[in-house]
Amino acid sequence: MEQILPGVAASSGIAIGPAFIYHRPGFTIVRRNIQTNEVAVEIQRYLRAIDRTREQIQELARKVHVELGDEHAAIFQAHIVLLDDPIFTAEIPQAIDQRRLNVEFLLNEAIEKFKSVFANLDDAYFRERGGDFQDVGERILKNLTGDERDVLRQLDRPVVLIAEDLSPSDTVSLSPETIRGFATDTGGKTSHVAIVARSLGLPAVVGLTGLINQVQMGDLVVVDGTKGILILNPSPKTLKECQKAQEKYGVFIKSLEALRPLPARTPDNHEVTLAANIEIPQELDDVVSHGAQGVGLFRTEFLFLDRKILPDEDEQYLAYRRLAEKMGTQSAIIRTLDVGGDKFLTHMSHAEKNPFLGLRAIRLCLKQPEIFKPQLRAILRAGVHGRLKVMFPMISSITEVRQAKAVLKECCRELEDEKIAFNPYLEVGAMVEIPSAALMADFMADELDFLSIGTNDLIQYSLAVDRVNEEVAYLYDPLNPAVLRLIKMTVEACHRSGKWVGMCGEMAGDPQLVPLLLGLGLDEFSVSISAVPEVKKVVRMMPFSLAQEIAEEALRCETSEEIMKLIEERIPADLKAILF
Repeated sequence: MEQILPGVAASSGIAIGPAFIYHRPGFTIVRRNIQTNEVAVEIQRYLRAIDRTREQIQELARKVHVELGDEHAAIFQAHIVLLDDPIFTAEIPQAIDQRRLNVEFLLNEAIEKFKSVFANLDDAYFRERGGDFQDVGERILKNLTGDERDVLRQLDRPVVLIAEDLSPSDTVSLSPETIRGFATDTGGKTSHVAIVARSLGLPAVVGLTGLINQVQMGDLVVVDGTKGILILNPSPKTLKECQKAQEKYGVFIKSLEALRPLPARTPDNHEVTLAANIEIPQELDDVVSHGAQGVGLFRTEFLFLDRKILPDEDEQYLAYRRLAEKMGTQSAIIRTLDVGGDKFLTHMSHAEKNPFLGLRAIRLCLKQPEIFKPQLRAILRAGVHGRLKVMFPMISSITEVRQAKAVLKECCRELEDEKIAFNPYLEVGAMVEIPSAALMADFMADELDFLSIGTNDLIQYSLAVDRVNEEVAYLYDPLNPAVLRLIKMTVEACHRSGKWVGMCGEMAGDPQLVPLLLGLGLDEFSVSISAVPEVKKVVRMMPFSLAQEIAEEALRCETSEEIMKLIEERIPADLKAILF
């Protein structure tokens, strides 16, 4: 009997096929007493397993870096750092010596203990770190027990993967040749598994609570990653409709190739800038090949994370210079260091009860000028080699804008005194990620050259929703009328001041929302590289005058459901056939 199960749309597309129920491999662990003369041997056996695990993770990080980019490789760089945690380096060897038990039992005991502790934490960031700990611990156990089973790699037929959860190691091992798509009990739109799914081009729905208990091995399922639903045992009529939708989506994806050299211009000649979000310099070649017009967000965290010594000014200068030279006449916006929340500097040991509301981004930089100034100096120096712009993250007040600009001016004076070449005329902007920044956008626009709306955090802070917490993922809603009003308020404030405004959050790369955002008046869309062609296709099919009408009506709607229905009903029929 057909069932439609609602979840969270994680990665667009439609996957149809037999369900393959995947359970993360368990281990048969036997408790064994060891003699005093066996302790040293047992500890050495454990240390060899640690070394083997480190080699495996390093190799995996290199592979992921090449295939998926630095953002995903950073997950495994963090796993390498975890191997140096005292739990692994000191507590397990001490337990072997003191309790005279085999290492498999002691390690599994520690994994289960921390799994339970992390699962009960309120903070979703730390719950996810618990998953990382479990992933690393299980990899060590595999090396101790000689269990090399990898069910996902051994699949010899196309399936739709159904799982309660997928670890980072599971996710990056998914092969598009055998995995048509997947659905999980847990996860949100911005979880690791969702981000990797989009990079791999795999349709995915997450947050389907109780899914694993409803689907049987071999059941026919449809994963609709665009609508965010899973259809279990579809009727012949539904299956036929899904197959047609799948074919249309495939044709649409193939049609994007011809659009890459064309501008993001509507049929009635309204043009917007379509830029790319970049994690690392190695992605820059893909900016032009995918048809983007410059870089709308260059994240600088890759220079700082998972290292014991901070990058100096010269190391940063070389990275930013490469960016400037690669982009040539196209502009590139460098976001200053944005750590805290879900990203931490290794050398910073302080823990916060609520890191997303704590010392992060511009707050950290203003408090620690020894981090901030070398970065600003490096950006200023690199600015002589191309069209660089600088952008401050997580601004909450005009005071922070003025403080950051004052540090930038101080850096200019220092470079001038030192007779070091730099560009004193860089455009300076800020991200609108906090409701207070949107409410003060008129003052912000007067102080700056541009604003860029970071919707991931703006939605999170506006709706008080932890965006990586599957328990409340359904509340993380880009179309919430309050969010749209904040966006419109920001756009109007910038335009009154004669400044341009962009958007660099995930919302900008959602094809279904592009018609609305176009009508709200955004001047720039900055999206993931893979999303550039699809967003361009939508812009080129959507009349600007109609987009404005839709936006005006949307601002009068009371619910997100009304807004989505409005978009679906009002956009041109040929565009509707692609998006809905």
